[in-house]
Amino acid sequence: MSDAAFYSREYNNRALVPEHPQFFARWADASARARATMICYLDRRYGEGPGETMDIFPARKGDGSCMMFIHGGYWRALDKSDFSFLAPAAVDAGVSLAAVNYDLCPKVTVEEIVRQMLRASRWLFLNAEQYGMDEERLYVAGHSAGGHLVAMLMAALWPVFDERLPKDLWKGGLAISGIYDLRPLIQVDWLQPDLQLDEASALRVSPAFLPPATRAPVMTCVGGKESSEYRRQNALLGERWKSAFAGDIAMPGANHFSVVDALADPGSALFAGTRKLMKLDR
Repeated sequence: MSDAAFYSREYNNRALVPEHPQFFARWADASARARATMICYLDRRYGEGPGETMDIFPARKGDGSCMMFIHGGYWRALDKSDFSFLAPAAVDAGVSLAAVNYDLCPKVTVEEIVRQMLRASRWLFLNAEQYGMDEERLYVAGHSAGGHLVAMLMAALWPVFDERLPKDLWKGGLAISGIYDLRPLIQVDWLQPDLQLDEASALRVSPAFLPPATRAPVMTCVGGKESSEYRRQNALLGERWKSAFAGDIAMPGANHFSVVDALADPGSALFAGTRKLMKLDR
């Protein structure tokens, strides 16, 4: 099998999980319910771009901790509104959830999405207090393309981006099923028309080849039933980021989509790992 055929198969999560439409339908239903029944501030603007918005679900109790969640979809699909279902478990645990959107490829490049996440991070830091959040207790989590973006944010030089920001803006990151070396995606025939990556642009946005900006803890997670490439990518970040790496959360029975459900389940290993990352397990 050629590399291109191998990568096209290994990165095709929807083909590898034929029942994926059931996950999307269930997430949409649970998310609509969350928005209808919880206190939430929808579509707060963090920048000028059409997709530069976030939804905030504030926690009434707790210590002001906030988790910004970045959705996946290969930088070209899905929406923050598909992930409101993560809010009930977070808020019950005393954690505010900020679900963030971004413009999608091919309208923008992956590099531009990274810049949008920088702007979203800045906005959340500067506006945290308005929503009852502590700007010293901000954490970031993301799934798939969102896992990649989490790692990019943990490599960001915040005071260079904006002198008002501390170098450790994010106190920790959770990267779930992420891609940290984007070069294999150049050979994925069904992705390349949207991502339009070449060797140079793929390397620029590959966090495995950037140093983490601080020693703030970064945790990883990948489903045990995910493809060998996703498991390789997951191990790669742990190897390359030893100075910040705070451990991998094993999810043995999970596929690329069911692993996200664990973030909404207070009884799961992923939820427990998130609490540990945020120092809420003490």
